[in-house]
Amino acid sequence: MTINADLRILSRAASTATVPMVSPTGAGMLHLGLGSFHRAHQAVYTAAALQTAGGDWGIIGVASRSRSIVDALHAQDFLYSVATIAPGSTSLTIPGVHTDAFVGAEQPERVIAHIADPGIRIVTLTVTENGYSYSPATQHLDLDDVSVRADLRGGAARSTIGQLARGLQARAAAGGAPISILSCDNLSANGAHTEKLVREFLQELPGSEGADTLAFLDRAVTFPSSMVDRIVPATTAELRTRVSTLLGARDDIPVPAEPFTMWAIEDRFAGGRPAWEAGGAVFTDEVGRYEQMKVRLLNGTHSLIAYLGALSGVGTIPEAIGLDGIESAARAVLRDEYEPSIEVPSGVDIRAYESELFERWANSALGHRTSQVGTDGSVKLRQRIPEPALRVLRDGGMPHLIALTVAGYLSCIAPLPGFDPGLHAAAMTDGARERLAGFASTARDGRELAQRVIGELHLFGEGLGSQDAFIARVGELVDIIRRRGVDAAIADAVSASQTTTSSFISAEEMQP
Repeated sequence: MTINADLRILSRAASTATVPMVSPTGAGMLHLGLGSFHRAHQAVYTAAALQTAGGDWGIIGVASRSRSIVDALHAQDFLYSVATIAPGSTSLTIPGVHTDAFVGAEQPERVIAHIADPGIRIVTLTVTENGYSYSPATQHLDLDDVSVRADLRGGAARSTIGQLARGLQARAAAGGAPISILSCDNLSANGAHTEKLVREFLQELPGSEGADTLAFLDRAVTFPSSMVDRIVPATTAELRTRVSTLLGARDDIPVPAEPFTMWAIEDRFAGGRPAWEAGGAVFTDEVGRYEQMKVRLLNGTHSLIAYLGALSGVGTIPEAIGLDGIESAARAVLRDEYEPSIEVPSGVDIRAYESELFERWANSALGHRTSQVGTDGSVKLRQRIPEPALRVLRDGGMPHLIALTVAGYLSCIAPLPGFDPGLHAAAMTDGARERLAGFASTARDGRELAQRVIGELHLFGEGLGSQDAFIARVGELVDIIRRRGVDAAIADAVSASQTTTSSFISAEEMQP
């Protein structure tokens, strides 16, 4: 049978599944970016909130362009399963919180109408870092972006920032009911960042067109920041078969996820919110600290594992972290280069958190692919590496493992002539790949490639772009990867890091 709306029937058919028995009484939220992460994270927390407190906090999901999830949700009465996967066990949860779904690119006017609807009190976003239409170099709205320019001219907005701004404009004109915009993407201070971009869009409108909406933002709109954390790999045919067998019902869109989950949120909601704490969400004034911990310790180290793993010819993160050299590099970059750059949130045991990270990466049942983690490095690394690297450089050291991360990234995305990074690197997608490949095709060596990408293009910001020693180190490691292989580059970077760390410890011990 197929999944249907009678949750009790489904529960009897699937005794292994946890099925919510409280459905939303209406839709109070709109979500932009109807991908796997949202369905395994915010949706699960919302199901727990409804189970505890009830309410009209159903979610209208908006897919950016693809119809696949939307069509399947409609066919399955908006039900799907989240498969929590650990070695030796798979448990299923069926959130049951979505009330509708559509494709934003096909019905852009519906996005605006829902944001304007006073019944919608929260708009959540998981559109990836690329979805915010901002310039990484300036951190401001990218006014050269084709979609942004079109949205500023009028008509049905298609960029995420354009949709938010135009939707809020329509809401202000309709009476201005309070609303909150909640970013759940890996952006520094994602709430403040989103608000800045929306305001810049409104300020670019001709004359005083945006003035009333800007006043409405001041009066009745909040942009809380949040930090989200759960590893959610891509769904596979094997998972669909396994889940459908466990369910005794066909589910075409199950989502795999690890057991670990975390959500830290600023409690600034203009029109109320679900009781997400029922699912374990933490409401805190220290979202920035949680964000640093996650983006640097988890995401930064994850990137290193992915690029080195792909270059080593392995397809999954567990396989990669199972290689001694990669594990050594991961432990060194986490402990010596990322950890000193963060402020640990109150009440968090950082050693226990780090230990859990390595357990999560080693979850062989999850099968998180190196190509998925390594995708879009041009945007992701910009969020993860500059501040930790600059901190080490300011202290007179060299962040050898962060340099290795960048060298691994360049070797995967823009290999020098004659170097084949392998099929897992080739499977990574990146908006900068074509441009970087052009640089690589005419570069004489790794140093020249690194200089063009880091020093001239400022792919990782102006701060690192002026660090000649760091650029040279990245180039040196690119050349080692090309000439002697990734294992040699790992050994070189880890050895140099240990020497540097020992020197710092010795210098500190000699202080009076």
